[in-house]
Amino acid sequence: MLGKTSIQLLDAGGKTIGEFWFRGEIPADASAEQIKNGLTYREIRQSEVLGAVRFEQDWTDYRKQKVKAGVYTLRLGYQPADGDHQGSSDFQEFLLLIGADKDKSPELIEFKHLSETSSKSIGTGHPGVFMLAPNATPGKKPDIAARPKNHWVINTKGEIVVAGKKVGASFGIGLNVVGHAD
Repeated sequence: MLGKTSIQLLDAGGKTIGEFWFRGEIPADASAEQIKNGLTYREIRQSEVLGAVRFEQDWTDYRKQKVKAGVYTLRLGYQPADGDHQGSSDFQEFLLLIGADKDKSPELIEFKHLSETSSKSIGTGHPGVFMLAPNATPGKKPDIAARPKNHWVINTKGEIVVAGKKVGASFGIGLNVVGHAD
């Protein structure tokens, strides 16, 4: 279900930090009108697998939590609207890390299980998260772009699938890989 090519994130010395694979076909619950007007992350079901990453060295997530070198799946999660997270990020959609050894099926999972498994995967009391930024006009090839607040985002895309059928539309993903919450 992942694309055939990866995107490598390198440190200043040229050493690989992480290698990302994104889903080639992204299932969405969207009407023709929504597709025409442009999809958002909210038309994709929470906990959908959108990719995987292999970190060659320890890294930090959006909350400055340590993420140990290893392989993780990347599942879509929406920031809880519980008051505890208000103002903590510019956007409320994230990819949550789950250790690949703990995530054997691409089936959707309940948010509580997603959150708990992500927390256990990085050994903290909070899920491992990477903020998603809008990418309304994805380019032909992946790139990395600077964003406000000294954030850097991998921009890529996948083909939208609705009810098992390709609809001829791409969906842009903007994954914040450098930069943290205030």
